[in-house]
Amino acid sequence: MPQEIFWLAATALMTALFWAPYTLNRMAARGLMRTLGNPAADDAPHADWAERSIKAHKNGVENFAIFAPLALAVVALGIGDALTGTACMIYFFARLAHFVVYTAGIPGLRTIAFTVGFIVQALLALRVMGLM
Repeated sequence: MPQEIFWLAATALMTALFWAPYTLNRMAARGLMRTLGNPAADDAPHADWAERSIKAHKNGVENFAIFAPLALAVVALGIGDALTGTACMIYFFARLAHFVVYTAGIPGLRTIAFTVGFIVQALLALRVMGLM
């Protein structure tokens, strides 16, 4: 299996699980039945960290929509190598770090983690375009 596909699948699974922390907070704040029901105006608010977790999850999904087609294009075009495989691994860990530090409220590290992920996306795009 190409490393790009492995790390793409790992990133997809990780991003799919980002809902879990803030949903647990929602259950703690609102109770199970209110969590399972439709949102209401009088629902108890999330903790600050859970609000940041929701935003980090949304950001992860938005960036996955850029990363996934690039990683797939590398594999489909047969232009993957150690660099693109390693880049996809770095993307996974950059997005994990982004989620953790965003949820924890550490703005400087959040920006660094985001930037590392963006650099990987740019690298993959340049490879797909034949510019690298």
